[in-house]
Amino acid sequence: MTAVKSIAVLTSGGDSQGMNAAVRAVVRSALYHGLEVYGVQRGYQGLLNNDLRPMDLRSVGDIIQRGGTILQTARCKEFLTPEGQQRAAEILRERGIDGLVVIGGDGSYQGANKLSKLGIKTMGLPGTIDNDIACTDTTIGFDTAVSIVVDAINKIRDTMSSHERASVVEVMGRHCGDIALYAGLASGAETILVPEVPFDLNVVAERMKHNFANGKRHSIIVVAEGAAKGEEVANKITELSGIEARVTVLGHIQRGGTPTAADRILASRLGDFAVRQLIEGNSGKACGVVKGELVTTDIDTVVNTKKPFDMDMYNLALRLSQ
Repeated sequence: MTAVKSIAVLTSGGDSQGMNAAVRAVVRSALYHGLEVYGVQRGYQGLLNNDLRPMDLRSVGDIIQRGGTILQTARCKEFLTPEGQQRAAEILRERGIDGLVVIGGDGSYQGANKLSKLGIKTMGLPGTIDNDIACTDTTIGFDTAVSIVVDAINKIRDTMSSHERASVVEVMGRHCGDIALYAGLASGAETILVPEVPFDLNVVAERMKHNFANGKRHSIIVVAEGAAKGEEVANKITELSGIEARVTVLGHIQRGGTPTAADRILASRLGDFAVRQLIEGNSGKACGVVKGELVTTDIDTVVNTKKPFDMDMYNLALRLSQ
């Protein structure tokens, strides 16, 4: 006998590459274990609209390589209220659904935590390109987003070198600078600006002038959107250094596209793990990977913990950019 006989899965918040792979893993693992499984359309809004559809093997065929989410996602103000949360829990009970897998970021986890406190068996999967979920080393979509940024910087460097200019590349990350950090390190950026570390554009400009005086033909500055606006950084650098700086805002292309193999594998492992945890009777947990091992952490702990910034990696990038 298992602790659940029927589960639902939803994606919420901003989409991330690998969400479809996670949905596929949840559905196929549930079916393998003899469970009924439902897909919730458009996140918590769809849950409140009672828009739950039965899923079978065919429902998740040919999606592991697709970006976005076949279940779609939406913001839902009503679900932020206690009344909305209570109604969502009642709908799940009325439909005879024993467990819910939520794939998303911090806001999605907050919702799963509320439902857990209302007696719904929940499991959270970290689906966000920002890599800002605590108690997991990486999140679904992060590797793909970094790869997209690195590819863009490679192309930008070619033209900046041709014209002997500096380039400011603005990437996503309002509160977490991991995309900027990892992409900047992987692409050999001279400067990485993140919200976690104070910076002085006067220092950045002086380094750039020194590098150009010593024969460099280009300079790449990667800035997380939460640290500064790319346009403002480019204008100030040009003013301080006399070197023309052009800005590129990558925007939502960082969320789109085919997920990398790493994200597909991560999503598959976590989706299957979440189902097995529900079958074993666990609930109110966030699934993650720490040092390569699958782990669960109380979701209440995760939503109340800020993920630490990796200063060792930041300092490595700084040393190698000299």
